[in-house]
Amino acid sequence: MSTLTTAFLGVAHIHTPGFIKSLNDRTADVRVKAVFDVQADRGKQRAGEMPGADFVASAEAIFADPEITSVVICSETVQHKDLVVAAAKAGKHIFCEKPLGLGADDAKVMADAIKAAGVTFQTGFFMRGDPNHQFIKREVAAGNLGKITRVRYSNCHQAALDGWFDTDWRWLADAKLAGGGAMLDLGAHPLDLIVDTYLPVEGEVVDVAAKLGNKGGRYGTEIDEFGTALLTFASGATAVVEASWVDPSLRSPVEVFGTEGQIQLIDGALRYFSKRVDGADGKTPVTDLPKPGTHAFNAFFDVLLGKPVSVPLITVDQAAAGSTIMERVYNAAGRSTH
Repeated sequence: MSTLTTAFLGVAHIHTPGFIKSLNDRTADVRVKAVFDVQADRGKQRAGEMPGADFVASAEAIFADPEITSVVICSETVQHKDLVVAAAKAGKHIFCEKPLGLGADDAKVMADAIKAAGVTFQTGFFMRGDPNHQFIKREVAAGNLGKITRVRYSNCHQAALDGWFDTDWRWLADAKLAGGGAMLDLGAHPLDLIVDTYLPVEGEVVDVAAKLGNKGGRYGTEIDEFGTALLTFASGATAVVEASWVDPSLRSPVEVFGTEGQIQLIDGALRYFSKRVDGADGKTPVTDLPKPGTHAFNAFFDVLLGKPVSVPLITVDQAAAGSTIMERVYNAAGRSTH
């Protein structure tokens, strides 16, 4: 069996421990050789959690190592552009945690560099592999909902209520380092699903309206703790994206409406009505769902190893488009992601 050698460029993101566990579970085919982080203590701690990994004092040491063929970028978002461009120029395949960029300009620079280098790219939109989302994508693509008229997706949790960012992950609530708050962090997932899954052929986003708010103030009053965005597509379809760090319990309601059907995913139960599908009466929760797709992180390495994946990798153009629309959301709300 062939083995890949990879390295971390930054270990700041809250998903880093999960990624380390995934790599420690697959040491037979992926080896982590090096870890770089702008905070040496943080980098050394994470390197010590992976067998054989060493902390290195500069990213250049990773770029110059021919044995390292891929990198995992989990730095603060503000560092993404420099790290991604340098990694692409060094010919390294890139997994970059979402969001790709702070906005349209830096996302385009990264996308251009990745495409020019011809390296494989992936980002952390793991929700694409969820069985419910795969089901929705399939039924929309088949035309079984008719013409899509509107979509709503609320992605929320209690991070600011329970202090998830009080210590190790404090930068995620610092707009200067992260680019934004709850909308940028959690809203990026439904935005990706809406553009890729529910409205894939409905045309570009022609109008954006948004409101962002802060009530708790645990991380200061400048960061958005919750918000709502309304997107209007060229077809006339609308999509509402809601995100929050201050929701104590209920999670992720999804609603997709079309002229011949509708789907609602609330509290884990998916209900489906379609005039075109026998038995889709909207009353009984759907249980015959696709199998879960490989997590986006593991799928990156599977593709590099030539293994099949059930959910394709996210393209860098899709990731850049998400950053571009998200910047428009913040601008519409009178804020900036820069």
